[in-house]
Amino acid sequence: MLRLHHQRGVRVWFRLVAIALSLAGLFLHPGFAAERREWITLTNCALVANVYNDGDSFHIRSGTNEFLVRLYFVDAPETNLRYADRTREQAEYFGVTLDEALKAGAVAREAVRELLREPFSVQTRFALAGGQSKQPRYYCFVGTGGRSLAELLVERGLARTKGVMTALPNGVKSKVFADKLKALEAGAKEKRTGVWAGVKEKPAESAVK
Repeated sequence: MLRLHHQRGVRVWFRLVAIALSLAGLFLHPGFAAERREWITLTNCALVANVYNDGDSFHIRSGTNEFLVRLYFVDAPETNLRYADRTREQAEYFGVTLDEALKAGAVAREAVRELLREPFSVQTRFALAGGQSKQPRYYCFVGTGGRSLAELLVERGLARTKGVMTALPNGVKSKVFADKLKALEAGAKEKRTGVWAGVKEKPAESAVK
């Protein structure tokens, strides 16, 4: 009987240790820790040319450090079929062909290159954004010319309001900023700007049936 109780006690002890280690892993995970950090601002950043740069994810340099960043709140069209299902879903969302979506992705990438030609700022908490790259990618806000890059892309019809959202560094709630982006997106769609230019108008229904 004593041996049985001892075995049960050992099993319980191991379970408690396993739970403790799991919780420790959670709290020590870089992504979790990053969400608890304060926002930091990187100034005088420069865009770093890279074959995998696109409209919402790109390499930057701050001082002597290089980072791979991903914009909060927005999703720009892909530039290739590396993620075919994702690209098709984007084309369906924008109401354009797959080829038009890919071309819009290339335009978005070029727009980012032009918009970030001059030094810009990056605000981040180094929350991990995942991705296929072996290099860690971090969510961020990018500011250029007094505007948010996310706003500029959506306003130009080169991105949609979608993705990871968070309260802004200046305290603006995520829903408030998301609503602002959605209004810009609706305006771009109405003006047929950027990728929205390829949207096919639905034929008017005949009055005679």
